[in-house]
Amino acid sequence: MSLFNIFEVSGSAISAQSQRLNVVASNLANAESIAGPDGQPYKARQVVFQTQNFGADPGSAGVRVAQVIQDNTPARRIHDPSNPLADSDGMVTMPNVNPVEEMVNMISASRSYQTNVDVMNTAKTLLQKVLQLGT
Repeated sequence: MSLFNIFEVSGSAISAQSQRLNVVASNLANAESIAGPDGQPYKARQVVFQTQNFGADPGSAGVRVAQVIQDNTPARRIHDPSNPLADSDGMVTMPNVNPVEEMVNMISASRSYQTNVDVMNTAKTLLQKVLQLGT
């Protein structure tokens, strides 16, 4: 793999993890919203990654976001008869967002993001050293 391909590979990972962080932020922001604009509870979203090849070298494969899908796990139901959106049994349907899982997802995405920034900085330093050796 060329040293220059490292920037493409790490750059693709940074972009993908940035999108993942945005989806996590949206999920956390809507974790307690009872009804969205369509009157239905918010459904969590998940990022699906896909391999992205950079040229003929299989070692220079990056990542991209293939799609953002809705999580179809069942919604949470809580008992709150005083809520105006409660059904006849006093149950309110809440979003299917699990804040603990989303926080773990956020930590994982931010660490991956930071690792790829470190990789790019290391590659930059190596290129600078090569240029210094040439002078």
